[in-house]
Amino acid sequence: MRIRTILAAMLATAGLAATSPAALAGPVLDGVRAKGFVQCGVNGSVAGFSAPDSQGIWTGIDVDMCRAVAAAVFGDSSKIKYTALTAQQRFVALQSGEIDVLTRNVTQTLLRDVSLGLREAGVNFYDGQGFLVPKKLGVKSAKELNGSTVCVQPGTTTELNLSDYFRKMNMTFKAVVIEKVDENIAAFASGRCDVYTTDASQLAAIRITALNPPDDYVILPERISKEPLGPMVRQGDEQWYQIVKWALLALKEAEELGITQQNIDEMLKSEDPVIKRFTGVTPGYGKALGLDEKWAYWIVKQIGNYGESFERNLGKGSPVKLERGLNDLWTKGGLMYAIPLR
Repeated sequence: MRIRTILAAMLATAGLAATSPAALAGPVLDGVRAKGFVQCGVNGSVAGFSAPDSQGIWTGIDVDMCRAVAAAVFGDSSKIKYTALTAQQRFVALQSGEIDVLTRNVTQTLLRDVSLGLREAGVNFYDGQGFLVPKKLGVKSAKELNGSTVCVQPGTTTELNLSDYFRKMNMTFKAVVIEKVDENIAAFASGRCDVYTTDASQLAAIRITALNPPDDYVILPERISKEPLGPMVRQGDEQWYQIVKWALLALKEAEELGITQQNIDEMLKSEDPVIKRFTGVTPGYGKALGLDEKWAYWIVKQIGNYGESFERNLGKGSPVKLERGLNDLWTKGGLMYAIPLR
């Protein structure tokens, strides 16, 4: 009798846990629905991540992350507005509620996780800090940068990593600290500093899109840090955190399942139970998030899967031309691994 009583209590608790997220909408989701759009904090000046084109249309892998959240919430990835933020502005904007989600090449670290009142919602790009130099400098390795002048953004992990690396290597450097990316690039291009340092993906984008001619510059082989980049939300709203987290995971899961922007409608006919859950044919998973059952379908229908987003914005089909590397699926030697949708 006691065992049956315990089992009944466990089942009741499990049932409550399964239904409570949908029943209790969080304040951020309520606010987003009331105003009719998701306000995203972005960088705004890094090709391949987030930047407006000549027609004012925003593109980039971080832009696609924002669009995925809007698609999940509204079934319409265009219901978004962007706030371009510097490294020093980004966390304050999220803490204050000026933005709903920060999708701005933000490195996840211990102190950011525990001391800012913010929460990391997954990794959408694995990166590492590197160094960009003019070829005429004649440098082949970061170990040869002793006494150099380095352009760097303040208030970033980049600034701390730079100091740590030079200290560890018993080298000296002079920092040229400039807040805005475009001003940093201009300073580097003009010769005000010998070296530009930031995440290697950004260096690749800067080299191709902002320096002329790009072949006059080279990214040194060393990577001096781990930079797991991903979206962030405010602490205290579990439902909104889960929505952003699972919007990102849906992009990865779709690629794992072979679901693309082109075949998503055909996949609605699939008898695969995992695909039926993903597309909303089997109900319950949207309700658990407080969303429409087709929330993941709308993400892929309007954005594509993670691989499609990467290729479009950063891969060989883009001006940046990055290899997938660590950002490939775990089945292909990368680190992208979706939590099961079940």
